[in-house]
Amino acid sequence: MRRGILFLLCAALAWQLCACASSQAGSGGEDSYVLYFCRKDLSAVQGGDALGGESVEIQNSGAMETVDLAGELMRRLFNGPDDEALESPFPPGAQFLSCGLSGTRMVVDVSASYATLSGVELTLADYCITLTLTQISDISSVEITVLGEPLAYREQQIFTADDVLLTSAEDVVASVEAMLYFLDEEEALAAEAREVDLYEGDTQVKAVVQALQSGPRDRDLHAALPEELKIQSVWLEESVCYVNLSAGEESLPQGREMELALTALSWSLCSLESVEEVCYLVGGEEAETYCGVSLQAVGEVDEPAA
Repeated sequence: MRRGILFLLCAALAWQLCACASSQAGSGGEDSYVLYFCRKDLSAVQGGDALGGESVEIQNSGAMETVDLAGELMRRLFNGPDDEALESPFPPGAQFLSCGLSGTRMVVDVSASYATLSGVELTLADYCITLTLTQISDISSVEITVLGEPLAYREQQIFTADDVLLTSAEDVVASVEAMLYFLDEEEALAAEAREVDLYEGDTQVKAVVQALQSGPRDRDLHAALPEELKIQSVWLEESVCYVNLSAGEESLPQGREMELALTALSWSLCSLESVEEVCYLVGGEEAETYCGVSLQAVGEVDEPAA
């Protein structure tokens, strides 16, 4: 386990490190890409960057289909680095199996040994794959499955280059400004400006949800989210934030109370610059209502003006 290696969304840094891909159909010659690996010795790295890049040349990549180019990059990534200062993030025996494009999301399937990873080591592996593939202009996000199935214990299933900051820190890696919505004395939604801390493995949307669940700092406000409300996972795909609610609504508040809770959640998430829309799922599946509330209505509610 690499303790102290922490992550924050930072696409700009990722792109500064990349030799960005050109995937225009019909272009010839060699194009340069970057394969991302773990650094062996973090103490020797200025700024503590956890991941390092190794450039590779792909012949006639501009004439390749996106899936074929992605597959070639993955095969090279899983073969490991040539640079002795870098090491593979993958466990022994891990293999790339296949990939497929769904819209702008690349789904990468890998062998069973990948499931032995957890915590920071899993995060490192996930983002080595993500940063490598999102160099391709047709790929905006990456989903990683093991033998065709998502890892059940992974809170986040969809990854983007915006999810990563290649740095280490003692505890809090950074913070993000957000408006969190709670209930006032009249049971109306009220905003509380907050700098939300991001810790190891956090994404911005996950950190906002956790801050909202922990409650307000203002003593005149109280939590909008019922304690019984379970949010199984939350992730950002392009500008849409997906919130997966737990199934089983019998023990949850109904009607107006749930509407306020989900609206508070939507407004809080949409206060992030990267989020334009919230889409709710129930038990991983699309649903029209939840506890008597229209999920489409609360997902499309615009954040109030500051």
